[in-house]
Amino acid sequence: MLKPSEAKLSGKVAIVTGASRGIGQQIAELFAAQGAKVICAARTLNEGEHRMLEGSLSRTVGLIRDKGGEATAVTADVSVEAECLALVQAARENYGAIDILVNNAALNYYLPTDTYPTNRWVRCFAINVHAPFILAKAVLTDMIPRRRGAIVNISSGAAIGPGRGPYDDKTVRGGVMYGATKAALERFTQGLAQEVEQYDGISVAAVSPSQVVPTPGTIHHKLVSGIDDPKGEHPMLMARAALLLASEPAHTVNGRVTYSQQILKEFGWIEQATGRGVTTSGSGYSLV
Repeated sequence: MLKPSEAKLSGKVAIVTGASRGIGQQIAELFAAQGAKVICAARTLNEGEHRMLEGSLSRTVGLIRDKGGEATAVTADVSVEAECLALVQAARENYGAIDILVNNAALNYYLPTDTYPTNRWVRCFAINVHAPFILAKAVLTDMIPRRRGAIVNISSGAAIGPGRGPYDDKTVRGGVMYGATKAALERFTQGLAQEVEQYDGISVAAVSPSQVVPTPGTIHHKLVSGIDDPKGEHPMLMARAALLLASEPAHTVNGRVTYSQQILKEFGWIEQATGRGVTTSGSGYSLV
């Protein structure tokens, strides 16, 4: 735990969705270590409640408090507008006005489009696209009057897409829906960033992993072989990238659609970088 004078987020109030495991857990822990009061949001409150994946809000909050940090668990299904609004209100009741929002919660089913159940498609859009809009709209009522705040949207390399045909690779991987939602999230990020530019101290940015991050979810879906897969990057790199976007002056990051190692190297937080945005191109939104 850093001393308050050294902490980048001292006294800030942050909401992190999807904080029960993986990238969201790492972001919540790092933000708390940097002095923020963190509302950790997800659907899984206690260990064992998720039918497939380990991790829970109780564990994340316990890890933060064990290190002297401040965090509170709030269960929320962000596919439901009322629960998004209740989450923001709970954050205010616990800690006051919101300074930082990290939209990390996401859902995907790896299914080809011709057999994708419509109810699952709609639910994924509700979590991956609609929730960031609803939550951003809610926290902006705190940020705009004070002319300061940061919204960090967690995107994915899936937003890049396969480009136009003809296609030599005809493999169906079932990533159409997820890529579409993340592309929408990146466009939302830059559109909202332009709207808040007038307030000087508010930033809206998006960041994706430069390489696949080994998490309970990516391991379950066999995107990586395990926590030590050499193709992956440690989730702390995404957490540090989110911290950078939440703590640097708004004018330096507003409207950025970037990648974890790219932005960390650009700002001198790491020396070596690889992957998307560095050795390979990012999405179209990251290039403008």
